[in-house]
Amino acid sequence: MARIQDSSVEAVKAAADFVEVVAARTQLRKSGSRWSGRCPFHDERTPSFSVNAVDKLYYCFGCGAKGDLITFVRETEGLDFAGSIEWLAERFRVPIEYEESSPQQDAARQRRARLLALLDQAASFYERTLWDTAAGGMARDYLKGRGLNEEISREFRLGLALGGNSLARKALAKGFTQDELRAAGLMRQRGDDYFQRRLLFPLADRQGRILGFQARRLHEDDPLKAKYVNTPESELFHKGWVVYGLDKARASIAREDRACVVEGNTDVIALRQAGFQPVVASMGTALTEQQLKELARLTKRLWLAFDGDAAGETATLRGMELAASLGFDVKVVALQPGIDPADDPGGFEQRLAHAEPYIVYRVRIEIERAEERELAFRTVKALLEGAPDSPERQDAWRYANDKLGMTVQLRGVSAARAAAPASRRALDASTKLERNALAGVLAHEALRPLLHELTPEHFYDPQHRQLRAHIVDGAPLDDASVGLLAELDARAVAEGIDEATGEELIWRLRERQLRRELRVADPSRTKELQDSLQKLLERVAALSSS
Repeated sequence: MARIQDSSVEAVKAAADFVEVVAARTQLRKSGSRWSGRCPFHDERTPSFSVNAVDKLYYCFGCGAKGDLITFVRETEGLDFAGSIEWLAERFRVPIEYEESSPQQDAARQRRARLLALLDQAASFYERTLWDTAAGGMARDYLKGRGLNEEISREFRLGLALGGNSLARKALAKGFTQDELRAAGLMRQRGDDYFQRRLLFPLADRQGRILGFQARRLHEDDPLKAKYVNTPESELFHKGWVVYGLDKARASIAREDRACVVEGNTDVIALRQAGFQPVVASMGTALTEQQLKELARLTKRLWLAFDGDAAGETATLRGMELAASLGFDVKVVALQPGIDPADDPGGFEQRLAHAEPYIVYRVRIEIERAEERELAFRTVKALLEGAPDSPERQDAWRYANDKLGMTVQLRGVSAARAAAPASRRALDASTKLERNALAGVLAHEALRPLLHELTPEHFYDPQHRQLRAHIVDGAPLDDASVGLLAELDARAVAEGIDEATGEELIWRLRERQLRRELRVADPSRTKELQDSLQKLLERVAALSSS
């Protein structure tokens, strides 16, 4: 389908009545400047769902569901962005225009649509083979032995490939061509089915469209020795782009503002069966930039639960490092070798509660595997100097000094600050200050010039920096930041942040930055910074007493 013109997207957003859209899912009642009702994303007796009809934002104080008009339609109707715009356009009778496309582009889109249809029908064929034939008995027993019941297996559309060319014959009879079968990764060059005598896991994009399959060995005499094989790289399937289970987990990841990444498909399925929903798999590889971009649409908080051996592999560590560099808050759950999340899915939340921050985990791993203390020293020093200042960095610094028996001196951090104890409460207070200041600005237009005077460095959280840029300059937001915008918009009203309080919060951010500069300032600037701080404190005091 051709791309919808930007002007049409904006026209649809402007014309859509957000209250009417939400009211189709839950009964709403006017409450001051907002609308409220029971949340359509979870069961509740007391209404905790807040709707801003003007800015078209929503937030649930009960489950944390949040977003804008488009997010709401995407999550409730199961549509992608373009589908959501078309759904709204039809409902509110807004004509939409598409960008012109060439015959070649139209042909490419038609081919893609046929390949997607072929893969979906192939998944249905494999499903029937698994559940409706005697030949599927062994695979059904395997799933039962792994503790996976039929209901959850059907939800993930597991299937079974037999030997020969049974799928190819069926597809050709339906009008698909050999070229299309090969392009979809379903047929070998010699004409037989690509997957033979294996349990199949469909691999879908975030919208649930099947792009390929992962096949698990069932027979000892399988000529392919690899336990798992994937669809070959193709027009549709790129292994490094797929996040297994994301189509099922999207709503819960956005609602809970967290994602847990595990190694295997069966781990995802077992945890979902046990009731843990915000879980996906990385296809058995290190996290790639494309996979992280998919997750970043929904959250910037990652828990990585890998086998202890795999979590220490260089490639896996690079994936963690990439996630941290892209602004994710990364925590690591290193499982004992041979132990999978699926082995005790009921106790998985408890494991997550004991996860290590990435920088602490990384320093520990580098020290443990270094052959010489001097090598560990150099590696750890480089890691810590490249990490942003935070309580977790201070924890890692102290751990390194304790284990190496030598002082790791860091550039850019004063000795007093480095030696200060890290406090989770202090981190939470810092985050709360930034969020409340942004919430005050959202509630009071008059505060925006004050926010404009703050630099990105006044905000420690990358997502808060993005939100500041959006409020000040209209910078675009990713899905996770749209959700945070909706949350802060609702909390500003619910918590009664008036204009004076909002102004004080902004000055508190400036105070924090000045104090930070003072700790590491050159002596020649100390007097200047102290005078600025004193004037600022007098201003805050005047605000508090007024």
